[in-house]
Amino acid sequence: MKKIWGTALALTLTAALTACGSSGSNSATTANGTNSGTAGDNGKSGAPKELVISTWGFSEDFFKEAVYAPFEKEHNVKIVVEIGNNAERLNKIRQGSSNVDVIYLSDYYAQQGINEGLIDTIDTAKVPNLEHVYDIAKAPLGEGYGPAYTIGRLGIAYNPALVKGEITSWKDLWTAFDRNLTLPAITATAGPMMVDAASVVAGSTDFNEDQAFAKLKEINPSVIKYYSQTSEYVNMFSQEEIAGGPIMEMYFKDLQAAVPDAKFVAPSEGAFAVMNTINVVKGTDNKELAEEFINWQLSKEVQEKSAKAKVDSPVNTEVVLNEEEAKGVTYGADVVGKLRKLDMKFVNDNIKAWTDRWNKEIGG
Repeated sequence: MKKIWGTALALTLTAALTACGSSGSNSATTANGTNSGTAGDNGKSGAPKELVISTWGFSEDFFKEAVYAPFEKEHNVKIVVEIGNNAERLNKIRQGSSNVDVIYLSDYYAQQGINEGLIDTIDTAKVPNLEHVYDIAKAPLGEGYGPAYTIGRLGIAYNPALVKGEITSWKDLWTAFDRNLTLPAITATAGPMMVDAASVVAGSTDFNEDQAFAKLKEINPSVIKYYSQTSEYVNMFSQEEIAGGPIMEMYFKDLQAAVPDAKFVAPSEGAFAVMNTINVVKGTDNKELAEEFINWQLSKEVQEKSAKAKVDSPVNTEVVLNEEEAKGVTYGADVVGKLRKLDMKFVNDNIKAWTDRWNKEIGG
């Protein structure tokens, strides 16, 4: 059986998340910025060139001010932003109804784009900031394709007053919760991660589908709800309908605001890497400019601002955060090096069968 994860991922320390983006309306807007010169040469004459970026609808003001505007000014570019969730935006490219040059997607959806020939490779020589990025983020979907510009982690959050003992392992989901657990639905970003976690808990070194689903059926009686949206988790946790369950670290602050004693842990077997990628769309007339933008997104300047604003966890190893700035952020070689990474090609090849089996055997 094919292995779909790796632990203790190798890092190049001298080399330079959420998730899962929020859904928004499928609209195009122009980013802030005053421009002069010609695109790509930092010149001072000519009309600005248009760069169309497809992304999520979260933290729009931050991206306009900290990411888009400086790039526009430097390169004499007018950035046009198309907003929507992963599926909506990828479908627009499939249908040829969008002139997108650069697209932000979760690794799961980016892999679909690669499989369908919608994503172009990049010239890594045009993206020198890749040298300052963790190895896991450089080419998460294969050599030549775009990097992850942020990495989050899926661990376990819980209310200590409502569980049996301390949570330290994925195995504890099966023993420490008594009909007060939530798990992600199979169709959620973290759904396939729970299939893998169940295989690990079953004792499999390599992924074993049958053992994974046997463990998922075993835990099913303790699950109050299989959540599809993080807001569902937060509401249930705040009202103490659940004691906890797997969640992305970036949302833990919302849980702690409601339950100050709440804890977040990276399980001993490894938390799961949740990666958002940035790629060039095949057929763009602005490929070189798109590569320059990707390089800018990976720069220490942008990565540091994003991390300190709690917008995205950094992949640039030159970013330095103090203890307060690092709270709620997936940060540091020691943290990133312990993450488990799913093989998204394998996940995409099997997700339909897993979903059908989940619906028949689990039902959540």
